[in-house]
Amino acid sequence: MTRTAQTEVGLPVRRTARGATALRGGTPWHPTPYQVFGGLFWLVLCLASWRVPMCCDFGQHAAVVERLKANLLHPAHPTADLPGEGSPFYSPYTVAQGAFARLTGLAGWEVVRLSAPLNLWVLLTGIGRFVRVLAPRRPWAPVCALLAMVLLWGTERAWSSGYLGLMSMTGNLGYPSTFAIGLTFWAWALTGTLAGGIGGPVRYVGPSGLRSLSGYKGLGVLYGLILLVHPITASAAALGALAFVAGWQRGWRAAVVARWAVTGAAALMVAHLWPYFDVLTLPGNHSMDALHRRLYEGVPGHYWLALIGVPALWLRARRSWRDPLVLMFALDCLAVAFGWVSGHYTYGRILGLALVAPQFALAIELAAARPWPVWRRALGMVAAVGACVGFVTVQAGAVVPRSLDPVRFDQPPRWPSYDWAARHIKPGEVVIADGYYAPRLIPGYGPNLAAPVWPDAGLDERERVRRLAAVRGYLDPASTRARRSAVVRRYHVRWLLLTRWSRVPEEATVVDWSRRTGEVLARVAPRSGQKGRR
Repeated sequence: MTRTAQTEVGLPVRRTARGATALRGGTPWHPTPYQVFGGLFWLVLCLASWRVPMCCDFGQHAAVVERLKANLLHPAHPTADLPGEGSPFYSPYTVAQGAFARLTGLAGWEVVRLSAPLNLWVLLTGIGRFVRVLAPRRPWAPVCALLAMVLLWGTERAWSSGYLGLMSMTGNLGYPSTFAIGLTFWAWALTGTLAGGIGGPVRYVGPSGLRSLSGYKGLGVLYGLILLVHPITASAAALGALAFVAGWQRGWRAAVVARWAVTGAAALMVAHLWPYFDVLTLPGNHSMDALHRRLYEGVPGHYWLALIGVPALWLRARRSWRDPLVLMFALDCLAVAFGWVSGHYTYGRILGLALVAPQFALAIELAAARPWPVWRRALGMVAAVGACVGFVTVQAGAVVPRSLDPVRFDQPPRWPSYDWAARHIKPGEVVIADGYYAPRLIPGYGPNLAAPVWPDAGLDERERVRRLAAVRGYLDPASTRARRSAVVRRYHVRWLLLTRWSRVPEEATVVDWSRRTGEVLARVAPRSGQKGRR
């Protein structure tokens, strides 16, 4: 077949190697701008995340790994001495982490920290593939998108699982949400390829055979995996998929509808077959809503710099109102507004991914070839100023160590370590902890809490409230010894981890204390068959 014929039918054409290149067997490989910049970003952010101590939700995710390490098939509740059936924390991602912990003997917190490089790699490759589908002929678009994503947030710190600001990512890279978001970018890229490859505006169609029925099935499995790993991210992923299909799909023949139906059915089948919990019951569970109300507080200060990308979205809407980024932004805003109006504040977690549309639309505009018209130069200047403002006010401390910081940027949280207490407590033993930090971190070392501090769809909220009330009663200075003994017997309490302002009960034996925080570890009952030790 001639080269012209090969080109006409879409087959790859092998170029003739000339000169020294022929000796090496072909054209030399040259890295793209995104491969170079993304590799450097991966290295810097991995190092930055490793210097941040356990904080915030880290203890909870480490506790999940600890429970799976102890019993991979029937794990206990992540943070309490209770059955763990039905807990959405036991996803394919965390089960893989638990299996890895069992094979290597690593602690839960070590596995979560080692997951950060993998999650960041999935995220960066997903971004590159996603932007390549949106702008196949703009090699700098993924670089601009990454910069916009990590810098254009606001001038007040937004720190939450699944948020992709530079500061927030240093703390949550090892979380399931980061892995799920990386898969979401991959799923959107494949969805756009399938939708655009069937008469749509996108000419990049990806791997051979992707548009076959197996491609739709595989895409459904990917969406089902996202649903299991992080259900709220799956909500945003589904909205993005709807935007691509509605925006780029042409020719709604019966065969086309059937293919997309196969994708949806495959996703639901994967979710239904997962044995650890039923993800399809989560939309009716509102135990997490009160916890997420804070996501709606201070919205302007947290996100206003992302609005710099709205003019780029408007330009895309003028070209076509069916542009996927335009539709995605509209759907995400509706979902966030629904969460506020209905009181289902968990939908506020979509806010992080809602910024992707304006951020990436801006990046694609600024990656256009020069010469630029006046309006694009002005947009570029505003974006550069906004990125600098975001970096200096919020994000710089994520990558600039305090020792090299001449202006004292805000640093990531530095919570105290509880290694000193964990070395005395066996995995699975029950602790009553007061204060703010200890109840959120000590489960990550293996112990259980008498009263979980986080809601969990797998635990009746009334039981959690009863346990919290019992712990408050135990710690009440007016509590009697008989009342305290009843709490110890009922919840199998073995240890107290108290702040320096709390009174240690007379029947407890102080074992250790923290020189940094003044917290005290005390034993309230000896281990079975052992004498108390001091």
